[in-house]
Amino acid sequence: QVQLVESGGGLVQAGGSLRLSCAASGRIFRNYAMTWHRQAPGKEREFLARINWSSDRTYYADSVKGRFTISRDDAKNTVYLQMNSLKPEDTAVYYCGIHTSFGITPDYWGQGTQVTVSS
Repeated sequence: QVQLVESGGGLVQAGGSLRLSCAASGRIFRNYAMTWHRQAPGKEREFLARINWSSDRTYYADSVKGRFTISRDDAKNTVYLQMNSLKPEDTAVYYCGIHTSFGITPDYWGQGTQVTVSS
């Protein structure tokens, strides 16, 4: 079993920045890819970013490329999402996920953290 706990969400003005954290426990964190997703009211959950287990590759959705950066600290069992140049349309609940198998969808999710961007 894996537990993921997100933190760092909040209210920020458009153009501002936030850094989200996702702390993992229960498995050897460094062996697995990690992803960030978000879900706005009335919309489906959306993939944002992925970092492979070795940190040598990252992938981003077009909607956040150039503004968001995913990183990980395996010593702390934590993955981060640095979000810059935030826009009101970035308002959503943000979730991290861990991929313990080879599926597209994470095998475990965190509980989510709310990000609200005011105009």
